[in-house]
Amino acid sequence: MADKYLELVNSGFTKKLAATLGLPRPAVLRRHVPGAPLVPGVVLLLGESSGAQALADVLLGWGLEVRRHSAGQERLGAIILLLDEVSTPADLSAPMLLAGSALRGLVPGGRVVSFSRPALATDAPALAAVRQGIDGSIRSVGRELRGGATANGIVLTGELSPVVPSALAALRFLLSGRSAYVDGQFLTISTDAGVAPEQQAAPLAGKVAVVTGAARGIGAAIANTLHRDGATVVVVDVPAAGDALAKVANQISGTALQLDITRADAGAKIIEHALSRHGSLDIVIHNAGITRDKLLANMDTARWDSVIAVNISSQLAMNEAFLAAKLPGLRVVSLASTSGIAGNRGQSNYAASKGGVIGMVRASAAAFAEAGGSINAVAPGFIETEMTAKIPVATRTVARMLMPSLMQGGLPIDVAEAIGFLASDSAAGINGSTLRVCGQSLVGA
Repeated sequence: MADKYLELVNSGFTKKLAATLGLPRPAVLRRHVPGAPLVPGVVLLLGESSGAQALADVLLGWGLEVRRHSAGQERLGAIILLLDEVSTPADLSAPMLLAGSALRGLVPGGRVVSFSRPALATDAPALAAVRQGIDGSIRSVGRELRGGATANGIVLTGELSPVVPSALAALRFLLSGRSAYVDGQFLTISTDAGVAPEQQAAPLAGKVAVVTGAARGIGAAIANTLHRDGATVVVVDVPAAGDALAKVANQISGTALQLDITRADAGAKIIEHALSRHGSLDIVIHNAGITRDKLLANMDTARWDSVIAVNISSQLAMNEAFLAAKLPGLRVVSLASTSGIAGNRGQSNYAASKGGVIGMVRASAAAFAEAGGSINAVAPGFIETEMTAKIPVATRTVARMLMPSLMQGGLPIDVAEAIGFLASDSAAGINGSTLRVCGQSLVGA
């Protein structure tokens, strides 16, 4: 599954050869390492909004070195743009050009993060213009950055300040190595809910989590990451994957539940197992999914119906059971896909199911919020798995090169990190959203 091209252009003689020949050189991404600094350098905070000083104080409290107007010749780990109080397109000029002049000082793996407000149909035209313009501008900055640096944004609804708990949690996530493959994305904070973890190294301590489709691949990575972050994990998969499932459970000191999630009583079985074995159910990750690709002209009933049954109908049924059980504070994260956003040749059934996940979480947010919980989705792009490893090497390499802006596929851990963040109580103010983990591989979304 390793990206050999990435290894070759970043090491030894072949690194120099690639530079001499002018070959594309995707960077080794800055991923989370326990104990590593949150940001690899000074943080430049730009913008004069009323929340600027409060945010600067928080960053200082995190142990970061913060500069408000210029960092001189210092190397920058991150640039934060406070754009939440701009009111016309002309207001963007000063902060964006200041950020532009500082970009050359951004270290490899650095971060650009903006704070803004959503553009609403009820806004004055100039206000809506500048707010929507921020979206396009930050996504464009993401495509200009090099060395594995990324640009993302945080959107504050209503009168929320940049220092409400979920906004700060989103900022920590986007600054950290946990968001290595998240680029050109916006996290919307809809409420002031959220509680910072007592231990940043174990944000899920005391939680009981269930991960479906956990026997291998992305599901196993999710289970391992939730365990690393302090959760007790129940891994779920079909009986045919029993041996692999047991191995994952043993690795993380969790429990295994062999279950066909398309059963009508799957939700009840999961609740029963979690409560009887561990005393609570706090997090559910709907990861299980299948593909049965075929052009629609050649699609048969079995291929279509099986994908819909596993990828979306099962989740709808399980969610009904979870809501009926009124589990307090339950956080659900579901796996969508960029195929459900942009479509993919030969995947009309898969795209229907994954697009359905995005619609499901948006429509279910209010119901989960009633019990203090939330539901969100993560939409992976090209992730290096056993499945993608079967693609011919030349095809895979070319495909990676065509994927701006990070020029490489992601890893299962990149998806798992985003899920771990959304499953945490600190992200409680994010509800009904879909976060893409795709290295900005889609144009215009």
